[in-house]
Amino acid sequence: MQRKYRAKIFVTLRPSVLDPAGVAVQSGLKQLGYDNVEQVRIGKYIEMILSSPDEGTARQNLDRICDQMLANTVIENYRFDLIEVESQTGVVS
Repeated sequence: MQRKYRAKIFVTLRPSVLDPAGVAVQSGLKQLGYDNVEQVRIGKYIEMILSSPDEGTARQNLDRICDQMLANTVIENYRFDLIEVESQTGVVS
């Protein structure tokens, strides 16, 4: 029995890595008068639906997908939320 899961994936630069895009956004905000913004970090947000027999297998697959394709683990961290959205009967969880 396959279940469907919605994955919400967040990829961000490691804290030790300079974020030029974040610096540029922070500078732009300062020019607009937002002097209270102390730091900006830019990342990626990805959503996907995947099928898997169970949540554990879905998490393992998603971890491999993130590690191999979605994040450069030398300079980026990732985390994800996984929610079952549909079972074989079509009932939304």
